Amino acid sequence: MSKNTEVSSTDFISHIKSSSNITSDDSNAERINRWKCAFKMFKERPLTGFGPGTYMFMYGPFQNSQDKTKISTNAGDLGNAHSEYLGLLADAGIFGALSFIALLITVLVVGFNLYNRTKNTLTKDTVLYLMLGLITYYFHGFLNDFLDMDKIASLFWGFIAMIVMLDIKEKRQIPNETQN
Repeated sequence: MSKNTEVSSTDFISHIKSSSNITSDDSNAERINRWKCAFKMFKERPLTGFGPGTYMFMYGPFQNSQDKTKISTNAGDLGNAHSEYLGLLADAGIFGALSFIALLITVLVVGFNLYNRTKNTLTKDTVLYLMLGLITYYFHGFLNDFLDMDKIASLFWGFIAMIVMLDIKEKRQIPNETQN
């Protein structure tokens, strides 16, 4: 930690100004550099991508010199695409990205149906909170790529698993209620 030279402010306004500054803020400019690389990689291999988890090893040659920042690596061997969706396009191609998006939509459909179908208040509240957490991550995925980190991935897949479990549990209870 003592070698960390990154500067972070506790001032909320300075964070807002920094996040909108793409011309001189290295972090934001690097994010755009990574997005451009991911899109170029996708254009080169649109159907299959470069393979799961390969973006961080392959994006280097796709960088333009004018897009590089102080924190860019010449080898292009560190970090991710800073977008769940663009990174997936580069790694897995259009079919992989569409499969992931289909999963996200399916989870939303199952969750909303469960929320509307259940009479159990605890289940309804739990599904609502799980869905809000997932929807937040779905939007956040446009600007960042955290599913390769176990702490975030466990929450993401755990939320999906809990929605599926609650849906299965709810479907098993409905026939029992109609028999009584």
